[in-house]
Amino acid sequence: MQTDLFGHSKPTKRELSLENAKEVNGLRLYPDFIDHKTEKSLMEHIDNSHWLNDLTRRVQHYGFKYDYKARNIDNSFYLGKLPNWLNDVAKSIYDKDFINFIPDQAIINEYESGQGIAPHIDCEPCFGDTIISLSLGSSCIMNFEKEPYSKNKTEIFVEPRALLVMEEESRYNWYHGISPRKTDKFNGEAIKRNKRISITFRKIIVD
Repeated sequence: MQTDLFGHSKPTKRELSLENAKEVNGLRLYPDFIDHKTEKSLMEHIDNSHWLNDLTRRVQHYGFKYDYKARNIDNSFYLGKLPNWLNDVAKSIYDKDFINFIPDQAIINEYESGQGIAPHIDCEPCFGDTIISLSLGSSCIMNFEKEPYSKNKTEIFVEPRALLVMEEESRYNWYHGISPRKTDKFNGEAIKRNKRISITFRKIIVD
């Protein structure tokens, strides 16, 4: 809890996010999953890797390339094993018992200040029942809603170095997205966005 100038107590942004996450069945939030040194190392690897301009934002694909337009993935899209610097993170998530498999696919998205992503549910025939997202660089508010662009949203303040794990209803019954804006308002505070990188880990489903 934190205290304002008038002596009133209220939850911190982190405490409120953890409380909000309980509203979405199957959603788990792990603040500070990695330390600053690991975050810096990951961002250096990402910056030195090849970006694609398939979308309005820059992306990188590892393990398997995902076809956004066809919403499809198969063995012909295989790119090779995850590089060690990504596989180490994937294995760490597994070793901590946050998931019961080691991901074989990752997509990295770059969000400049003001960029977002439309409400969506990750392709059900393409990926397994767990979606994992690691946030780097900047915070953002991720919205969870039962219907896209609904007025009834559950807001999660995602800090840098935080890990989100989506299973059960949060995986299949809730849309998640990020509104395109340069400043977020959360818990009575305005938070300016900077460049943010997300790493999404998944297990692919192929026939």
